[in-house]
Amino acid sequence: MSITSAKTGSTSLSLALENNFMEPIASTLVGAGGANAVIFNDIPQTYKHLQVRLTCALASAVYDADIVMQFNGDYANSYSKHRIYGSGSSVGVDYSGTLNYMQIARSGGAASVFGAAIIDILDYTNTNKTKVVRSFFGQDSNGSGYMMISSGLWNNTSPVTAIRINEANFTGSFAQHTRISLYGMKG
Repeated sequence: MSITSAKTGSTSLSLALENNFMEPIASTLVGAGGANAVIFNDIPQTYKHLQVRLTCALASAVYDADIVMQFNGDYANSYSKHRIYGSGSSVGVDYSGTLNYMQIARSGGAASVFGAAIIDILDYTNTNKTKVVRSFFGQDSNGSGYMMISSGLWNNTSPVTAIRINEANFTGSFAQHTRISLYGMKG
């Protein structure tokens, strides 16, 4: 199977960016001082879906700290999550409703141990739907680690215009070299 470029007519397997299926919107690289939160404001309303990609660690050892996402400055209990997770010693599932955030990743406890996540925000401009998020996260801690597949719900039909990402209890800040990037997906 091949993909034909809408711009040049050439045929290849890797023309997704050339065909504008996914476009970079913004990216933050945390500097030496760390950062308590990463916020994307004034998100364009011209895409079908959004994707956030992060490689992050907390600057201090906050054991099993949730990395969370909130939309449009809504810090009320209008979020929920489902999660499947596993570590070197345990596995589990859980659900939490009426939260003031959606969990998208987790810190494994040791300072500056990086993990990575891909988070999709589906139909973010649709005013007839509440907003659904899915996240895939993994972290390795020299043989032990943590993985998580989660989904979240923002019980609101407003378009997503701003995204805030931080540690859930505000007790940890992102370490230097954390990168969080926002992409638009054409659909």
